[in-house]
Amino acid sequence: MQVREVMTTNVAYVDPDMSLKDAAVRMRDIDTGFLPVGENDRLVGTITDRDMAVRAIAEGFDPVSHKVREAMSAHVVYCYEDQDVKEVLKVMEEKQIRRIPILNRDKRMVGVLSIADAAARAHEDEEVGEALERIAVKTGKPRNV
Repeated sequence: MQVREVMTTNVAYVDPDMSLKDAAVRMRDIDTGFLPVGENDRLVGTITDRDMAVRAIAEGFDPVSHKVREAMSAHVVYCYEDQDVKEVLKVMEEKQIRRIPILNRDKRMVGVLSIADAAARAHEDEEVGEALERIAVKTGKPRNV
């Protein structure tokens, strides 16, 4: 099964120069904890609610004056829409990430694959279910992103 068959499409972007407060409001309004960061039609990072709490708030950033680029993860782990779901879940497991941007072969973002997206199809494939279990387990190790 290819990623394009299970990923979430129509994903909202945020600009790296958006305030942390505005990004948090967008997260709240669309009920997500993850936003890709785009600039000039390119994916330049991701920001999560955890990035905001652990990086920004813990560092004392003012959410109005500090920007998304100051708290985002600039090293983006991504996969392609035509990759096999099991292959992408293996990457997610290795990196201990729960959401991954999905690009087309022109390197334009076309969606996001979350463990919830894959879980919705896990009943169809035992290997997918096992991979999800390994991603969901807390390793105690820092994420490698």
